Amino acid sequence: MPMTAVNPLQLATKPAREEFGRLAEPYRRELKLHCYRMLGSLHEADDLVQETYLRAWRSFDTFEGTGSLRGWLYRIATNACLNALEARKHLRRVLPDQQAPAANTIAMPDGPSPAEVAWLEPYPDSYIEAVADDAPNPEVRYTAHEAVQLAFVAAIQQLPPRQRAALLLCDVLGWAAAETATLLGGSVASINSALQRARDTLSKRYPQGRPAQASRPTPTQQQLLERYLRAWEGHDIDGFVALLKEDATFTMPPWLQWYEGRSTIGAFFTLAWKTCGGLRLIPTAANGQPAFAVYERSAADGRWTAHAIQVLAFDGDVISSLTLFVPPVGPQLFQAFGLPAALPDNAGGH
Repeated sequence: MPMTAVNPLQLATKPAREEFGRLAEPYRRELKLHCYRMLGSLHEADDLVQETYLRAWRSFDTFEGTGSLRGWLYRIATNACLNALEARKHLRRVLPDQQAPAANTIAMPDGPSPAEVAWLEPYPDSYIEAVADDAPNPEVRYTAHEAVQLAFVAAIQQLPPRQRAALLLCDVLGWAAAETATLLGGSVASINSALQRARDTLSKRYPQGRPAQASRPTPTQQQLLERYLRAWEGHDIDGFVALLKEDATFTMPPWLQWYEGRSTIGAFFTLAWKTCGGLRLIPTAANGQPAFAVYERSAADGRWTAHAIQVLAFDGDVISSLTLFVPPVGPQLFQAFGLPAALPDNAGGH
């Protein structure tokens, strides 16, 4: 007679709390990714995962093992996120191109950045790599890596929180509507309704039903990234612009102004690179996309200090979008990417 798998939590009615860490820790990274998608913030995701594990530890004696520990943790995490979103209901995380039309005047940002805007943050790929990309049922619409792309995360921040949760649980994690109704409360019909409204909203952003498949750069794209790095470090405007799609976009949170079009972006950087010192780019990855950490050389002391995190998107073999998280946002992200705040004095660059 074949043996069935036994849930270790079912071996005791009241599992000891000291077992909690061993049993729950394997789910930490996927819960953090879920909280990031819900909130659009790497730092808030960190806080909410900590809150999730604290709540779960405190109430672990009430978990009888009759359901999935993973599902129980997702319920706690999702409700913690919904509470956090309710507390800041009028403050959605966005990117500049969701706030205003493209700038029609080439100028450097001036004055204080808009502090009242909550900006979307990038998510280091090092946190994604250990998360399984599985689809529990054929109804799942987005793979885990499609659903972490910067533009996708930005798009779902525009959904009401309950719709966002329903979409993530059903279309990304593959939960059934009945499971999602149990977690969020309400009827299956109400979940299906919220899910349909969320899908309708996203269909305006993705007419083909889903974002472009994110994958590792092809050999041609990898060569393009190497040319991109050399163009930036060498302040080679022509070389940089040649890598862009004709209708490429460039945004730079926390500044509201953004630019559209290869020639316009080139004109901006012609001006911007006259005002900066040397640049050093360190390849990294964020949101399943190629990225660079940018260090700028100080004119005062020659030190290479953290400046910006860049996230790029491809359309074939050209760059279709460029998002620069610049000061004061950018330098605050370097630690999460495992990068130092300053490079050694003998670092290269131009």
